[in-house]
Amino acid sequence: MSRFMLLLACATTLAGCDAFSTVTEGLKQSKAVETDLEQSTGVKPAVGFNWHNGRLVVVTVQFPRPYEDKPLNELAGLVRESVTTEFKQTPERIVVAFVLGK
Repeated sequence: MSRFMLLLACATTLAGCDAFSTVTEGLKQSKAVETDLEQSTGVKPAVGFNWHNGRLVVVTVQFPRPYEDKPLNELAGLVRESVTTEFKQTPERIVVAFVLGK
């Protein structure tokens, strides 16, 4: 019972915490970037992010395979536009990565 009360107290504290809302909003925004890029490229990337003191430091967009339908600079433009639109601010860095198979 005391473990439950401790977990309840932690959950209540986190629910009112600004860090908790930053993470939940960041997750929503990263999913929106994934959806937007999937619609424009046909490939669903994984999107990660890092916030520091309310500042968006880095967003990583990782495609499951090399993307060859458009030149890299066009793909970078799509990624930059989607990230800045969905996160509502420009991160210090945007990292675009590709997974290479064996």
